[in-house]
Amino acid sequence: MFTKQIFISDVHLGAFPKVKNDEIEQDLIKLIEYCQNLEIKINILGDLFDYWMEFPEKNFVPALGSKLLEAFERYNTKITPALYITGNHDNWTFGHFEERGFDVEENFRLLDLDSARLLLMHGDGISSNEIDFPRATFHRLLRNSTFVDVYQKVFTPKSGLAAMKTFSNLTRKRDHQDPEPLNEQAKKIFNKHNLDYIISGHDHIPRVETFSRGSYINLGAFFSTRTIAMYNNSELELVKWEAKSNSIIPFTGN
Repeated sequence: MFTKQIFISDVHLGAFPKVKNDEIEQDLIKLIEYCQNLEIKINILGDLFDYWMEFPEKNFVPALGSKLLEAFERYNTKITPALYITGNHDNWTFGHFEERGFDVEENFRLLDLDSARLLLMHGDGISSNEIDFPRATFHRLLRNSTFVDVYQKVFTPKSGLAAMKTFSNLTRKRDHQDPEPLNEQAKKIFNKHNLDYIISGHDHIPRVETFSRGSYINLGAFFSTRTIAMYNNSELELVKWEAKSNSIIPFTGN
């Protein structure tokens, strides 16, 4: 087991003008190289890209984040496969992430670190009877194999990706403003399951909420705050990646 691990979510690479996309990509590549040099395990909790959609029958993979994926591939080969829990903006993957060496998870992951038990998820819901956090109807539709198959037969890769990016931009701006839904959901999960931590992203609001049975950490949006969670010496805290100084520093709020 790795003594140090980081958790990151909501990079949304591809959602912004080129200058900002390049800056986000460069900052994250520096973080990957930092983790590679220090042998730190990387865990991605969804929405690394915006929008990721492969069309396997047409041999189409988005021309997005090639430098970032190359950096991850080097890390995955030299250190260990990074965990990649897909989110609601990057779940249409049909093997490319695995080819890059990722440990891909479409749902959630339970992780034991020393004496602590963690639930890792993106935050848009879980498709499982084991943990009661159902996805909204529309999110279930987007992940439904029949819907995806029909969508990819109707649209070309170019038009299909453009349509999803338009929708993605609207939902990204509209949905992520209120921390209470995920706070309440975390509280319900703690009441039903023996967990020490729940970590997610999705609503883009970095925070730590402490309940009687555990702590909920929301990673916030890397694209705006560069916030991540860091596990080190049996302690888990919300911190910030500072690419300029190539260091992880305390997060003191927005």
